[in-house]
Amino acid sequence: MEPTRWLTDGEQEIWRRTLAVLTLLPNELEGQLQRDADLTRFGYGVLAMLSEAPTRSRRMSELAALVNGSQSRLSHLVGRLERRGWVRRERADDDGRGCVAVLTDAGYAHLAAAAPGHVALVRSLVFDALTPTQVTQLGEITAALLTRLAPPGDCPASSDHGGSNADGR
Repeated sequence: MEPTRWLTDGEQEIWRRTLAVLTLLPNELEGQLQRDADLTRFGYGVLAMLSEAPTRSRRMSELAALVNGSQSRLSHLVGRLERRGWVRRERADDDGRGCVAVLTDAGYAHLAAAAPGHVALVRSLVFDALTPTQVTQLGEITAALLTRLAPPGDCPASSDHGGSNADGR
């Protein structure tokens, strides 16, 4: 058994700041979305992923992977979004066995209304705090970490979108 490679004092400080960001940032984003749009971050991510599909629809299994959620969690959320009239489920055309989630016009309108506030908060809390060089470095750092956390193709480059097609990007 290899000896434990303890963190240096500098690494320990960086790790603690990283943990703080990983706790505080999602809480801020979640709070803003719930207050302003009656959505969770997960719900926003689902609507955003649907809005970015050419037909505003995706197979449930694909959607679960894109938002880093289990199929069970996604199914429960889609049920709630269906009751609000923002999403509907249909049988997959190609094989008739799978299920597809479809973003409705009402869901798209709700996402379009929610996107500006969400994007403004993401910009304020993350990108406005960094120099252009730091933004590039953050991209490189998160890509490196994602290669350790999820095999290529299993995790999208970003599951919590700061925007969507609904924001006029």
